[in-house]
Amino acid sequence: MIFALFFKSLLVGLAIAAPVGPIGALCINRSLTRGFWAGVAGGLGTALADASYGAAAALGFAAFSAALATISTPLALFGGAFLIFLGWREMRKTGADPAPDKAGRGDLARTIALTIANPATILSFVAIFAGFGLADAGGGIAPAIVVAGVFAGSLLWWIFLSGLVAVIRHRLPREFARWVARISGGILIGFGLVAISTAFPH
Repeated sequence: MIFALFFKSLLVGLAIAAPVGPIGALCINRSLTRGFWAGVAGGLGTALADASYGAAAALGFAAFSAALATISTPLALFGGAFLIFLGWREMRKTGADPAPDKAGRGDLARTIALTIANPATILSFVAIFAGFGLADAGGGIAPAIVVAGVFAGSLLWWIFLSGLVAVIRHRLPREFARWVARISGGILIGFGLVAISTAFPH
């Protein structure tokens, strides 16, 4: 029972983290320009944010969904603006790398905020969480198992992605990293505009 619940939660973490979106673009760019640990630092922030949503949902899925519906408009506006700001910063990069220690802390904080405020991540989390039958996780240690599984699944994906990019980064020309920064910036801005558009009913 416990193993099955953990495995389901791990799959939820993987399913939420794996689709290429704004956070994936940032992770790829960080791993490409600064190496494995910079990518993992950003991924750790995402995994922590995913685990926080997992905790809220496991402790009360109905209340969690209702609360998200209540704050969906301001969250879409804030999250969209934040995505556009990050995208603008990425596109302005000239190729100079910040200090490794400072970059790690910044990546962690930015991806936590980005994951929590990203409307697309929130909606996919609710859908996948319910689809895997975790809306009624139960009491006792079940919520803790769900949180641990979601965190592990999300972090495993970011370790894999960061490692893959770090392995090939030295085989690519320096100009490639600059173009990736521009493309990832464009992706972030695009997702930000979509997020803001969802705040206004059609």
